[in-house]
Amino acid sequence: MRITAIDTQRLRLPLEPPFRAAWDPQPRRTFDATLVRVQTDEGLVGVGSGDTMAGFGEFEHLFIGADPLAIARHVRTLETISFHAGRFWPLELALWDLAGQACGQPVATLLGGAAERVPAYASWGELRSAEQRAEDAQALVEQRFHGVKLRIARGRIDQGLAAVAAVRAAVGDRLAIIVDLNQWWRMPGDIERGLDPAEALSLVERLREHGVLWVEEPLDGDDRAGMRLLRQRTGVRIGGGEMARTFAELRGALEQDALDVYQPDAALTLGISGARTLAELVLRANRWFTPHTWTNGVGLLANLHVCAGVGGGPMIEFPYDPPAWTPQRRDFLLAEPILPDADGMLVVRPAPGLGIALDEEAVAYHALEDAART
Repeated sequence: MRITAIDTQRLRLPLEPPFRAAWDPQPRRTFDATLVRVQTDEGLVGVGSGDTMAGFGEFEHLFIGADPLAIARHVRTLETISFHAGRFWPLELALWDLAGQACGQPVATLLGGAAERVPAYASWGELRSAEQRAEDAQALVEQRFHGVKLRIARGRIDQGLAAVAAVRAAVGDRLAIIVDLNQWWRMPGDIERGLDPAEALSLVERLREHGVLWVEEPLDGDDRAGMRLLRQRTGVRIGGGEMARTFAELRGALEQDALDVYQPDAALTLGISGARTLAELVLRANRWFTPHTWTNGVGLLANLHVCAGVGGGPMIEFPYDPPAWTPQRRDFLLAEPILPDADGMLVVRPAPGLGIALDEEAVAYHALEDAART
């Protein structure tokens, strides 16, 4: 089997009401996705998505004519490209989708088959009042979610702490609470000073009073010594790594014992192969592996397969913050949105590959060249 073509297609979904993500400088009024299809001479087509794939055309020739199942070779090629240009991990997702189809097995089975389903925690994205978040949390309990993630903006710490306290008061121990400070990486143009270790220490100590399960990315990703200090001084688990640039960056965090929870997103960093290798190291070191999943439904499926395949957890992230962020918006390119089951679990579908079922009409309608019609 040989790769005959790699097709990329940009899609755009209008957002009304807009999504006011805590990490975005401006409200998000559109949601873009890039769909990658790897065509083969045997008729199998692998699908991937997640990162933008901007500029990939310059490097397409490095894969055309090659065996799509030589994934290790393709991963090394993608790593060399990422040094000079962009991160094109959605291509690797599509290759794993192809591999699963060729073998007639879900990717999670190829990765180890440790689990068939993983408990889901709802990951909120917006900054809302404490009163609203208390109501939102009660709704999550009714929907059988196992936990919730709140965001705290570095310029609104007191408001964030109030929201955490309100959620804990509203739901007690019926939901695990995770807090994300989004300090490991920055959006383009964000050059404001972040929290230093002393400020982060004070904040994590205050969060400890509310029994948080872990605190995510409280410091810049390069400050591994600072994150290790937070772990040691507070006893609170520290997580991070969703947007790490290289495998070495996260391996260094593990060697320096900087994190309790490792969260690379296969669609944005490391790919499925790298995430699986890191997960094995992390789990053998008695740390947690649970990937970040904030791309679209294809990226969520890829990370679910990795997490279930290696036996990660204890939960997996499920982006969910209605009405601005819903499964229908996140998964607009899929035939059906991905939803937890009645027990609040994300289930690996038995279909070969990543189990992706595209809504071809939606894909055609939201293709970027037609976006003006929407």
